[in-house]
Amino acid sequence: MALIMIRSVATIRSGFFKLKRSSSGVRAFSSLLTSPPSKAVVYERHGPPDAVTRLIEMEGVEVKEKDVCVKMLAAPINPSDLNRIEGVYPVRPPLPAVGGYEGVGEVLSVGSAVKHLSPGDWVIPSPPSSGMWQTYTVKEESVWHKISKDSPVEYAATITVNPLTSLRMLQDFVTLNSGDCIVQNGATSIVGQCIIQLARLRGIHSINIIRDRAGSDEAKEMLKRLGADEVFTESQLEVKNIKDLLTNLPEPALGFNCVGGNSASLVLKFLRHGGTMVTYGGMSKKPITVSTSSFIFKDLSLRGFWLQKLMNPDKVNESRNMIDHLLCLAREGKLKYEMELVSFDDFHTALDKALGKLGSQPKQVLKF
Repeated sequence: MALIMIRSVATIRSGFFKLKRSSSGVRAFSSLLTSPPSKAVVYERHGPPDAVTRLIEMEGVEVKEKDVCVKMLAAPINPSDLNRIEGVYPVRPPLPAVGGYEGVGEVLSVGSAVKHLSPGDWVIPSPPSSGMWQTYTVKEESVWHKISKDSPVEYAATITVNPLTSLRMLQDFVTLNSGDCIVQNGATSIVGQCIIQLARLRGIHSINIIRDRAGSDEAKEMLKRLGADEVFTESQLEVKNIKDLLTNLPEPALGFNCVGGNSASLVLKFLRHGGTMVTYGGMSKKPITVSTSSFIFKDLSLRGFWLQKLMNPDKVNESRNMIDHLLCLAREGKLKYEMELVSFDDFHTALDKALGKLGSQPKQVLKF
């Protein structure tokens, strides 16, 4: 693909002077530090991601005194990334914009006032930050969280959105103890796979609902290997009393919904009296319908989860500690999910897979 040289999407910032201290005091000398030219996926208007994104080459930008220049190593294509490009996500960067919201990179250079990062460190944006789909990115030191270089690159690139969502949802809504049970739809998603494994590590059982589609038997086996107690297709749950399908499992206290429509109703049917369903997505684009009796006689609670709300400054350290814990689990092989590493130059092939044009595909992770 031919690359077009343009000036950076970011505003080119003014130069600065680095200071050098000598025996005679502080001496200023002109030393403009800039990032290397960068290949980037950009979009200048909202619309279908495969129609509005372009792979271009951008000029380097200035690395100011509090900035860190990072050479990106890997970055995923998440559904929320696509929603931002489409213009339907509540939080969107101004246009024109570079795509991508999470990833992992290696520090290339730092500004004169940077205190805690050095060239060679591995870092991730925490909270997630826009503009990760480019070979080099420059952001202030406060954006970056240093991680262990022993972390598998594909897990480091994908840890701050889906696995963190799974961990927070298991902790933030209902107090769960060993022996308790949760139920979820969308179980084959990365969030779903992480919920199964994180729950199992705490001795919590899981009931999992997946769509009826080709390969559902293989999907069931995969989820069982991760630690799922029960896996049902939606058609298997078309019974009069859904709880008759439970054998030795307790009624779930907590449910997770990322689909909506009938699939959300199935989650609600499993919940025990006083149970809570947390919605964090709506892949079917269908509304959640709740019977009057579910509210009156079962006293169910409906909650929503949006990771963005937990990314304010007073939550940063807590989230970063959770990320370190999740990366430790990944290094130990206790947290796994299926991904496919794809060369950044093959972005549009990876995009087609992420959009579902080529059938069911693993999470697409761009490798720079």
